[in-house]
Amino acid sequence: MFRMILADLSLSDLDNRLSGPGLSLLCGPMALRIRSDIRLLRDGIRLLYADHPISDGQEFCDYSIAIWRASGLRRWVKPQIRFFFDHAPTFEPLPLGHALPMLEWGLNWCISTRSHQYLILHAAVIERDGRAAVMPAPPGSGKSTLCATLIHRGWRLLSDELALISLVDGRVHGLARPVGLKNRSIDIISQFAPDSTFSAKTHDTAKGTVAHLKPHADHVKRVNETAKVAWVIFPQYVAGSEPVLTARDKAETMLELGRHAFNYAYSLRRGFSILADIVGESACYDFRYERLDDAVSTFEQLALANR
Repeated sequence: MFRMILADLSLSDLDNRLSGPGLSLLCGPMALRIRSDIRLLRDGIRLLYADHPISDGQEFCDYSIAIWRASGLRRWVKPQIRFFFDHAPTFEPLPLGHALPMLEWGLNWCISTRSHQYLILHAAVIERDGRAAVMPAPPGSGKSTLCATLIHRGWRLLSDELALISLVDGRVHGLARPVGLKNRSIDIISQFAPDSTFSAKTHDTAKGTVAHLKPHADHVKRVNETAKVAWVIFPQYVAGSEPVLTARDKAETMLELGRHAFNYAYSLRRGFSILADIVGESACYDFRYERLDDAVSTFEQLALANR
């Protein structure tokens, strides 16, 4: 079925939807309704989600969110914004200039705390030839930088932040949402992939300086192509390190994936069974790296070896 994409909307139509009934945006299996009166946020959405399909707003919506200017004095003096989920204020106010990061962080929260039809891991996921590499890692590990690198070298983006694993068949579903980068990683990826498209930098956030990388149009078009997990790889950026790929113990991998799951307790026996099958059928590694070209070469060898 043909669907309009966000880029098909005129600027005035986009404004009318955001400030009125809402912009109904489709990200893989998720239908989002977004409302806002903030021009900075509108421009960010228009740039980063240009290739995402939209609906007329009459279809079912998984998550209804809004980001509005704070009322009272804070609307004019050091303006602030509030995030609303189902019409209820959800987070502490942030400065007006943080509207786009607030949207992305808020969407992550909505999906990770409400989408219990999936087992959700805090992990980047990329795909090649129908097989997915799941990359769980704590903040500061270089996970997003590695993900951004590889999607510019032949891998398809499923998600930078949330691995959505079906509780029916264990396959990974994609979101193809923007990749969040911070501090030095923004300039590193800008230089590594000069054709990439970034949002404007937002300074002085809780994570430092952040910017978001627009997903490839082809990755958005293919977002509903699920993938079977073939690799579970725990990346770690280490300054001065040669690329080192080390096989992991599968029992320890299983425990660690459980720690990275947002909703393991909700999935009960089925989640345990799905995770055990994934670990049992996947190649599990730790990966230390510094140079991006080395990382590309290592992942290329993995993809070729497992054909």
